[in-house]
Amino acid sequence: MKIAIANDHAALELKNQIVKHLEEKGLEYVNFGTDSTESIDYPLFAYKAAKAVQSGECDLGIVICGTGIGISLAANKVPGIRCALCSEPLSASLTRQHNNANMLAMGARVIGVEMAKAIVDAFLNSEYEGGRHQRRVNMITAIEQGQAPDSLL
Repeated sequence: MKIAIANDHAALELKNQIVKHLEEKGLEYVNFGTDSTESIDYPLFAYKAAKAVQSGECDLGIVICGTGIGISLAANKVPGIRCALCSEPLSASLTRQHNNANMLAMGARVIGVEMAKAIVDAFLNSEYEGGRHQRRVNMITAIEQGQAPDSLL
């Protein structure tokens, strides 16, 4: 499994801790984020990571900014990306199981390092269940493509 990871200046420290955590687990990653604390624009980095997931270069993605909100919004503008902002492990697990989320967003100013590691583990260790959830994922895709979701009913 190859993970795309991206961050802005506010999330450099947390990104570095997550990268170390991924390395300890033997997981491959591609760093699309900044390695500086100099103020930058998070959409640039969210886009790069999301495009890597969209293209299949990376299997899943993790994006981190101060709150996780802005970077998740930017990632979700890339077609095919389902990026969920999570602040605890249960949501991270359920978004993979029920929403087939392919990217995780976190807020470096919202959660601590140990919580972030637990969230990452929950996200990476969960699998999409399909079944009854597929109809809803299809509806999300329809909206993304400019269609009304009820057209699938």
